[in-house]
Amino acid sequence: MQFGAALAKGLFDEVGVAGAVFLRVLFAAIALMLVFRPSLRMPSRRALPLLVTFGIVLAAMNLSFYASLERIPLGVAVTLEFVGPLGVAVAGSRSAVDLVWVGLAALGIVLLSDFGSGGLDLVGAGLALMAGGFWAAYILLSARVGRVFQGGDGLALAMVVGAVVLTPVGVARGGAELAEPAVLAVAMGVALLSSAIPYGLEMEALRRMPTRVFGTLMSLEPAAGVLAGFVVLGEDLSAREIVAILLVAAASAGASRGASVAPRDA
Repeated sequence: MQFGAALAKGLFDEVGVAGAVFLRVLFAAIALMLVFRPSLRMPSRRALPLLVTFGIVLAAMNLSFYASLERIPLGVAVTLEFVGPLGVAVAGSRSAVDLVWVGLAALGIVLLSDFGSGGLDLVGAGLALMAGGFWAAYILLSARVGRVFQGGDGLALAMVVGAVVLTPVGVARGGAELAEPAVLAVAMGVALLSSAIPYGLEMEALRRMPTRVFGTLMSLEPAAGVLAGFVVLGEDLSAREIVAILLVAAASAGASRGASVAPRDA
């Protein structure tokens, strides 16, 4: 997912953030629809509102995260976004030790902000934190969608909803550049790396394990973001920023392991 995000950052100059996100979600929707071929008949009366909500959250999560990448390094953006999964993990736990994990995460975020000295773009940081809120909603909704729909049907249909929601802003910003062959080729790769493959795997994982275990494994994402940013984009981080990222990842892993959430059907 993080290498796909790094690749997508190269599209910003051509089609803007909104255009890049629109193409990513559109191609992911096409790929998932071809793979799962979901039925358009809703399994229950509550399925459609759940599906639409999930699609809107997917669109908002991607748009706010990509907008943050325009202003701050990938590793920093992923770390700040991780406040969302961390919040889910802490909310599902009843242990007093969770205060330690919250404190570690807060210390990491303060270190990233360079103690308010202006070293970090505040708008970019705010967008990353907003993406984290949508990520928390995505985790909770993904588990519900996985129980209502079979296989990857819910994810595929929700991705279509997300593409529809993003169409106005994506087309308005990207314009004719959206049809350029080189842009389409990169966007196809981004969609597979950042949406179709990881989202599909995540939904299958959430069917087979407690959310606390899922959250622990997902705590590797900030480190993956740092690696992708360095390899693909040449983004260097200071020792302080690397320590901050490790603190947030450790806090997320610790809180997720302590969360008392019953496992779903395995």
